[in-house]
Amino acid sequence: MKAKRVLITGGAGFIGSHLVDDLMLRQFNITVLDNLKNGRLKNIEKWLRKRSFAFVHKDLLNARDVVKAAEGCEIVFHLAADPEVRTGTASPEVHYRQNIQGTFSLLEAARKVGDVETLIFTSSSTVYGEAKRIPTPEDYAPLQPISVYGASKLSCEALITAYAHTYGFRAIIYRLANIIGPRSTHGVICDFIRKLREDPTKLEVLGNGSQNKSYLLIDDCIRAINVGLEKDESQVEIFNVGSDDQIDLRRIAGIITEEMGLENVKLRFTGGVSGGRGWIGDIKNMLLETSKLKSRGWNPKHKSEDSVRLTTRDMLSEA
Repeated sequence: MKAKRVLITGGAGFIGSHLVDDLMLRQFNITVLDNLKNGRLKNIEKWLRKRSFAFVHKDLLNARDVVKAAEGCEIVFHLAADPEVRTGTASPEVHYRQNIQGTFSLLEAARKVGDVETLIFTSSSTVYGEAKRIPTPEDYAPLQPISVYGASKLSCEALITAYAHTYGFRAIIYRLANIIGPRSTHGVICDFIRKLREDPTKLEVLGNGSQNKSYLLIDDCIRAINVGLEKDESQVEIFNVGSDDQIDLRRIAGIITEEMGLENVKLRFTGGVSGGRGWIGDIKNMLLETSKLKSRGWNPKHKSEDSVRLTTRDMLSEA
């Protein structure tokens, strides 16, 4: 992939900043647009003085700012979103505005500017809802999200697909499993570490502990994004991105207590909702079929347990 001018929305966030690191080392010219509601400036501060890097502290909902940021950019990585699935239960308008409306604003900017050749979107495994086929392939149907977050991501996919076909650019959609690693600010590992620091004798676990999901290290995720971009020429393509295995909450709790050097920690399960879910919209069983991306040359280097353990060590060392 020849180095081109790139726009990354949400580039100061967890996944976005790791993507910035990768592309900067490969000498791309990058503009990051981020409102810093979830992102952190310190994630990208080492690049701020580089001539090939520009940071725009604006929101996707400001149409003029998005158009200006997109000018001259041939590739757009769209990662900006509210990342917390649970937000949608109490405040569904957040996912509507930040995810759906923000995506529409970006697509309108791409249409008006006319420079965009390829748009890459990070979607989510939550678009499948509680899938009856495990591992779940990209052509699984019907797609029935059980969270507002999942519905917002599926809505974004539909908008991007329609704009790509209507206005002639290429679109790649990645349906991500649980991506974890350094700089992550939310999710089960962050929650468990925080709770155990507050009280190392006990740990509250949302749900019944049987939730069984795929966890993928950020390095594997970034490689997946690059492989799909470089090895596929379809007008619109969808790739699942995840590990080859699953891990349940009980085992995650065990790994974290081991890495923190804690013993005799009492686990207290809340029981959850709707058959043991941690919250309304929580998916109990998730594993993605990734053979399509593997056929392009990608393979995850880490299993779920390794990813959880390495992420835990990184988070503990950052403290």
